[in-house]
Amino acid sequence: MKYLLMIHVNPAALDALSEEDRQAIFAEHDKFTALTKESGELVGFAALADPAATTTVRVRDNVPAITDGPYVEAKEFLAGYYVIDVEDLNRATELAAMIPDARFTAIEVRPVMESGGAEM
Repeated sequence: MKYLLMIHVNPAALDALSEEDRQAIFAEHDKFTALTKESGELVGFAALADPAATTTVRVRDNVPAITDGPYVEAKEFLAGYYVIDVEDLNRATELAAMIPDARFTAIEVRPVMESGGAEM
C-alpha cells in the first residue's frame, strides 16, 4: 500500500536550529532516502520551496483567479514529502518516525488512494 509521508514544518522551529543542526538533518534525509531506495519502499520524494513562492489558482464561474501566496495562513507549512510503498500502516509509521524532522515537528502519514488511472 502506498502512503504519503508529509513533513510539516514550523518556521520558528527551523529558525531555532543551528546551521550545523540543519546540515545534520539534510544528511539524515540522505540516509533515509538511501535506506528506502535500497529496501524498494521509496516511490518518490520532494522538498518544497518556501510558501512565499506559492501561487494559488481558483476557478469561479469558469474564470481562473491567480494569486500569490499559500491558500491559507498557517503556523506550519508543508516542507516536503516522501511517497512509500509498504506492507501496512505499521511500517509506514515506522518509516515516518525515522524522518529526522519528526524530532521537532510532525510527519503526517496518509494512505494514497489508488484508482484505475495513472500510477504514481
